[in-house]
Amino acid sequence: MTVKAYGTTAADQPLAPLVIQRREPGPEDVQIEIAYCGICHSDLHQTRSEWEGTIYPCVPGHEIVGHVSAVGAAVSKFAIGDTVGVGCMVDSCQHCSSCAEGLEQYCETGNTLTYNSPTQDPPGHTLGGYSDQIVVDEKFVLRVTHGEEHLAAVAPLLCAGITTYSPLRHWNVGPGQKVGIVGIGGLGHMGVKLAHALGAHTVGFTTSESKRADILALGADEVILSKDAAQMAEHAGTFDFILDTVGSSHKLDDYTTLLKRDGTLCLVGAPGHPHPSPEVFTLIMGRKAIAGSTIGGIAETQEMLDFCAEHGIVSDIELIPAGQINEAYERMLKSDVKYRFVIDSASLT
Repeated sequence: MTVKAYGTTAADQPLAPLVIQRREPGPEDVQIEIAYCGICHSDLHQTRSEWEGTIYPCVPGHEIVGHVSAVGAAVSKFAIGDTVGVGCMVDSCQHCSSCAEGLEQYCETGNTLTYNSPTQDPPGHTLGGYSDQIVVDEKFVLRVTHGEEHLAAVAPLLCAGITTYSPLRHWNVGPGQKVGIVGIGGLGHMGVKLAHALGAHTVGFTTSESKRADILALGADEVILSKDAAQMAEHAGTFDFILDTVGSSHKLDDYTTLLKRDGTLCLVGAPGHPHPSPEVFTLIMGRKAIAGSTIGGIAETQEMLDFCAEHGIVSDIELIPAGQINEAYERMLKSDVKYRFVIDSASLT
């Protein structure tokens, strides 16, 4: 079937309307009429071929919320009319040890990403959520229980939400812990909300004093101006866990010195250039760790969506029509959004 989409045919071309092919639903497939799709910074990297391996035409988008419009004969978890989401993956091998543990994001033979991954469907690679419809295996479809009025703001939970929730859960963040969130953007603002809801004493790091009130409003208990050496020194050796969401190269020592013994600095930002090498003695003298994390598996993503619905958590967004996607990309490069753009898919028609 043909559907309307927004994408690009080359790295140096703007995104524009496209008509793309979607497969007819198979026995285990769910067909989704997309209502909203978030814009992730990785969409910009992929469309402009700033990461290797972009396949064109490229239709980005992996923060998808919509409603089921058709189901295959073998589908058991979803029915027409259900509110659902699709995140960064639409398939995995289903037989490696990671998949067996519900960690499809670490599939050892390579999962199938929502866009820019090889597939048997035309045109030979997956096409994402900047479109009005998508067909996905039911194993990779998530149930959304937020109210209809919140659905646009739910969309970024499918990437920004799970990217921050997964490491917070893996490192057992909760009451009695002091937790830092570095970089208060699309990822970081979700990290603040989630760490606070998990019961941790939550501290936001910013380079701008003008953001203090906004960060406190997100749920932070404290705000530290990271450019202020005196403020940073006051907190040396006091953090159990720090989540670093910054997508540019920076000095990690500034944060490892803030960790307690056995504390962890977890990186989820993906800079274009490597961070400077960390000071080893800061790590070995406190048995500290620098770690990394990506998105969560399907079960954990469902857990995150349910947790957010229970606690009234959504992303802070700016809703835009599809015709403003290129402008949104330029604004995103300038950090001119609080904190995530979301496309109104009705504007594709």
